[in-house]
Amino acid sequence: MSAKPGPSLSAGALLQSANLSVRLTLLAGRAGLERAIDHARIQKPGLALVGHMHGVVATRIQVLGQTELSFLRTLDHETRRARVASFFERGFSLVVVTAPDDDVLAELGVAAEATSTPLALSAQRSSHTIAALHLLLDDRLAPRTVVHGVLIDVFGQGLLLLGKSGIGKSECALELVMRGHRLVADDAVHCDWRPPGVVHGAPAELLKHHIEVRGLGVLNVRNLYGITATREKKQLNLVIRLERSEDAEYDRMGIEDRNHEILGVPIREVVLPVRPGRSMASIIEIAARNELMRQAGVHSSRDFFTALNRAQLGADPEQDPPSEDSVLLPPTMPTTPPGAPR
Repeated sequence: MSAKPGPSLSAGALLQSANLSVRLTLLAGRAGLERAIDHARIQKPGLALVGHMHGVVATRIQVLGQTELSFLRTLDHETRRARVASFFERGFSLVVVTAPDDDVLAELGVAAEATSTPLALSAQRSSHTIAALHLLLDDRLAPRTVVHGVLIDVFGQGLLLLGKSGIGKSECALELVMRGHRLVADDAVHCDWRPPGVVHGAPAELLKHHIEVRGLGVLNVRNLYGITATREKKQLNLVIRLERSEDAEYDRMGIEDRNHEILGVPIREVVLPVRPGRSMASIIEIAARNELMRQAGVHSSRDFFTALNRAQLGADPEQDPPSEDSVLLPPTMPTTPPGAPR
């Protein structure tokens, strides 16, 4: 797994983005359009206009709305010009105004041009503009990494298949596609973090809809099975690590919880041993169904051992509901050591 440096977006690229749902018109500061925006949250710098600059970050988008402009209108001309000049000296990446006012805008434009600070006017009110900017910035500035594996959508669950090269990840994915499931990415899974703390995976642009099968080469899944056989992006719900049977250390009882961390987010992981004659696609389908049940609050293994422990304690499952003190559920079970018979 290789982490990329923190992403950024130039002010010019943001203003020209087709994915921005509000119209921003550049008023001044064209010379500064290459300035980088590297914060996904905007700032409303009301206190900065009275000289309190603590916490003001130049690489965050500054939004001046009705409140800020109404304050500036209360100042005399000289004081207002001095406050505006001091504000723009911070060298902001982008300042957006959401309340048109000819007099104040003219002074903002002079200060913006003098400091090469991009100044734009929004056609929408502050709340709508901020929501639209956050939506775009969350997408463009999300922390990212690339994982070597295969991502497939099985019963609505994003399953990330990991394992050594040649273990059969792509072959499993192709068989799952033949069963009606959907391929997201093969070989290089581009992962990005999204609030409130989930990870999405997508294919590399050049590899989109393609899968490599040893002996057949690179196949276009969409051409072979139609548009419903692929999807562009999927949240990661479960990591499935494929390991050769003689090397695998796995939880035979299904009680142990283990996680695989991607971009700081723990994602539940299971290890599946691979051996000849075993239908991995069927087992992966069952893993997806089991994950759905777990999300619904049904944990088959723990429910079984809870009932077993209660029976050993002499509790009647019909008449004597269990208490926390009476159920002795082991937190983990021993894994099968390498080389042991299975």
